[in-house]
Amino acid sequence: MTMPETFQSAAILDWSTQVFAAQGLPEPDAAEVSRRLLRSELRGYGTHGLTRIPAYVERLQSGAFNARPSIQVQRMAGGVVLDCDGAMGQVAAAWAMREALAGLESSATVLVVLRDCCHLGALGIHVLEAAEAGCFALMGQRTPPALALPGFGSAAIGHNPFAFSCPVGDDDPIVFDMACSVAARGHILLAARDGRPIPDDWAVDADGQPTTDPARALKGALRPAGHYKGVGIAMMIECLAGAFAATAESLIAARQPLSATGVSGRQSGFLWVARPSAFAEREAFDAYTAHWLTHYRDAAAEQAYIPGWRGARGERDADRDGLALDRALVESLVELGNRVGCPWPGAA
Repeated sequence: MTMPETFQSAAILDWSTQVFAAQGLPEPDAAEVSRRLLRSELRGYGTHGLTRIPAYVERLQSGAFNARPSIQVQRMAGGVVLDCDGAMGQVAAAWAMREALAGLESSATVLVVLRDCCHLGALGIHVLEAAEAGCFALMGQRTPPALALPGFGSAAIGHNPFAFSCPVGDDDPIVFDMACSVAARGHILLAARDGRPIPDDWAVDADGQPTTDPARALKGALRPAGHYKGVGIAMMIECLAGAFAATAESLIAARQPLSATGVSGRQSGFLWVARPSAFAEREAFDAYTAHWLTHYRDAAAEQAYIPGWRGARGERDADRDGLALDRALVESLVELGNRVGCPWPGAA
C-alpha cells in the first residue's frame, strides 16, 4: 500500500487550470472545470475528482469534448433549455446553475434541461452550490446503458447518477449523490488500477454472471442498487434527463456504448431548483429541517450519518492541512503533466 502525499489545493488548482487551458479551453472554463474537480476531491468524491483529469484530457484531444462550445440558451417561464454543444460537463453545470438561480428571482422553481453536454462528474458538487445559495436542488444525467441484473443479455439502461441538496439553516447542507448502481463505475476503475478484486454484487461479466474481477466487470455491466428498485430510479432519471432534453440527434447519442473510461460525451441531463421561501416561511422551513434532523440523529445514535456533512468536514480539513493524494494517482498526474508540458507542482 502506498502512502499518500500532501499538496496545497491552490497549487493543484493552478496546475489543473494550466492543463485544461493547454487543451484549448478558455481560461475561465479551464479554471471552472479545475475548481469543480478539485472540490470533488476535497469532499471525498475520489472517483470523480482528480483521477478524471487524464480521461478528460484524452476526450478533449480526441474531440469528444468540445473545448470551445457555443452554448445556446432558451428561456421560458419556470424553465430553461441549454444546448451545450458538447461542452465539458463542469462548464455546462456552471451555466445551468447560473440560469437556474437567476430564474428563481421570478419563479418558485426552475427546471433546466441540458442537451448535448459531456460527463458532469460528481453531481453533488453542482447541487451543493444551490444549497449554499439557500435553495433545494435535484440533478441527474443519463448515461449509455450500463446496468444489468444477473442473467441479462447485456446492459439494459444507464446507471443514471443523480444528486439532491437541501440547505440546513446554519449547519452544512445535506448533499446526497449516487448512481443507480451498487457501486460507481469509478470504483471499479480504481480497483482495476490498483489490482484489487471487487465485491461480487457490484457487477456482472459479459456473460451476465456476477464477478469479482474488475477487468471482467468493465467488459460487462454494473448491477443496480436495490435490484429492480434501482432500475426504476434509473428509469425516472431517463425520463427527466433524457426525454425532456430529447432531439433527433440525441437518439443517436442514446445508442452509444459506455466508453472504456466511463467518461461519456454528448449526453443530456437536468437540474431542478426550488426556492424554499416560495412555499413556506423561511423560519418555518429551517426549524422543520432542524427538527427532523435532530430526531434522526437521536434515533440513529452512533450510526447517524447526514450526507454531505463528512464531505464538508473533509473540505475544511484539506483546506487547512493540505490534500492527501495516493502515490498511484500522483504518478498518473505527473506523467500527464510531463506529456502536456505542465509540470506537476511540488509537495507541500
